Amino acid sequence: MPTIWSKQALTAEGWQRDVAVELDAAGRIASVTAGQPASGERVEILLPAPVNAHSHAFQRAMAGLTERRGPSGSDSFWTWRQLMFRFLDQLTPDHVEAIAAFVQMEMLEAGYGTNVEFHYLHHQPGGVPYDALAEMSGRIAAAAAETGIGLTLLPVHYQYGGCDKRELGPGQIRFGNDPERFARLHEGAGKALAGLPGDSVLGVAPHSLRAVGREDLAGTAKLAGEGPVHMHLAEQVAEVEEVEAAWGKRPVEWVLDQADVDGRWCMIHCTQMQPHETEGLAATGAVAGLCPITESSLGDGIFDGVRWFDAGGKIAIGSDSNIRISLTEELRTLEYSQRLRDRSRAALASGEKSTGRRVFEAMVDGGAQAAGRGTGGIAEGSWGDLLALDGKAVDLQGREGDAILDAYIFAGDDRMVSRVWAAGRPVVEGGRHVKHAEIRDRYAATMAKLSAAL
Repeated sequence: MPTIWSKQALTAEGWQRDVAVELDAAGRIASVTAGQPASGERVEILLPAPVNAHSHAFQRAMAGLTERRGPSGSDSFWTWRQLMFRFLDQLTPDHVEAIAAFVQMEMLEAGYGTNVEFHYLHHQPGGVPYDALAEMSGRIAAAAAETGIGLTLLPVHYQYGGCDKRELGPGQIRFGNDPERFARLHEGAGKALAGLPGDSVLGVAPHSLRAVGREDLAGTAKLAGEGPVHMHLAEQVAEVEEVEAAWGKRPVEWVLDQADVDGRWCMIHCTQMQPHETEGLAATGAVAGLCPITESSLGDGIFDGVRWFDAGGKIAIGSDSNIRISLTEELRTLEYSQRLRDRSRAALASGEKSTGRRVFEAMVDGGAQAAGRGTGGIAEGSWGDLLALDGKAVDLQGREGDAILDAYIFAGDDRMVSRVWAAGRPVVEGGRHVKHAEIRDRYAATMAKLSAAL
């Protein structure tokens, strides 16, 4: 069995030295043993590779194109959304596969081992289905086959344009399905995953309370079986106001009162929660799927991380709009948002763990739950999702234990990542994906075509 040996490793038992991690033929961790002589593949610092818990792959191609004010002289999430709708009308299945492969490659090079793809671009421009209903889901799976990333695919049910059940507008029509057609699309997505390694997972995503009828929410969630269920929730003030006006409760209040929420669920964003909602949602065992870079970019608001952690809540981190893929910057932005709001320091640290240690482990644990994929810490039985840092990086030299994570997250960046394994598959070496050049070149050619069309 292949062995990875590290001078220091953050295992499920905490920091350990001279750690040998054996992988079995399927890519799972067969054993973790400290105090071993160097053998096999040798690294300086070994960490579990976290999950990227929320991604819309196609939006990576929009990065840098939405930083101007609209005609009204102001800009917001809602004007950005209109630009996104116009952009996606240009996308073909070939475009989507090339973009998805590129963004998955960037995730792996940043240190992520898993992509949870919240996938709602289903149909042709104009809303006509492809001959293969799950064509676009198949393209996400094909990208994962090329990059080697662990994949949790979440086909998104998106039926209405708002709580009043108005029809989808031109920009949304490619997303839309009624419950019966969505069930068939979901089945097709499962077939698309059949050709991937055994660590791939199928879940489901009712898009939001605005886009799925109250009477259909439970049925959509049921399609996941034991798999994960993700949903956008309470991201924008206007969203909260619309749900409250239509349904008589704020989104989180309605979900807590009416939906059967448990640990299978991951609620994305939740930047507009009141204290009682924060504490109530944390008590369900659901994960809060946070996307700090995107939430900052779109002006969503600040997640109440301190209260959430104090209530025992679990978090996962996602790159969402993929405007920038940076594992360390996501965690840094999360922590700094708490400091700015409360005028504090080390806001998410605990008495036993430094800020870096606490947010990194929370991301690993909550991300594993949100992905439903059997990943997580460096422990026997988990998938071999592993991340090696370059111990020769200037800010890591001489650091031990939690100080490694603090330097990595708050003084360094993703350039410290030297190697990554996804379910035992070696996908990043020397900081670069093993197929970097060919994936980059195909993405560049795709963007040249899209730029001409736009």
